[in-house]
Amino acid sequence: MCEQHGTEFALEPFAAERRGRAGPRKPAEARRAVERAVTERCRATCARCDPDALSDALLVASELTTNAILHGGGITNFHVDVVGRDVRVSVCDRSADVPVVAPRVDRRGCHRIGGHGWPIVCRLAHDVRVTDLPTGGKCVTALVPLS
Repeated sequence: MCEQHGTEFALEPFAAERRGRAGPRKPAEARRAVERAVTERCRATCARCDPDALSDALLVASELTTNAILHGGGITNFHVDVVGRDVRVSVCDRSADVPVVAPRVDRRGCHRIGGHGWPIVCRLAHDVRVTDLPTGGKCVTALVPLS
């Protein structure tokens, strides 16, 4: 889990509502949705978009969607919005399993390929929440600073 900031497990009503909406089903589509949301907000507020912060948000969206596909039984919903100076990315999947950091080596001492997605999300987001969905599965929401 993400130990440097709050991660909670709760039943959140709004997360269940997200399941019904259509959205990105691939990491590239999630990245485009995040880029569009951030760019629109920057344009609407006449604020300068920090390219490094946008890159962080795109990477978090990509990692969360990839994790949902590889470990969560597929993406059941996706939501992105800009809240103040942060972008909030939520990805729901079919699994109730909580994300964990995979050991770098397996039982035989061989180095694993992959396993870097969750630590990347935990490092780039200043808040991560994992919520159980009433109909099963979970929703992972990460708040990534845009400045």
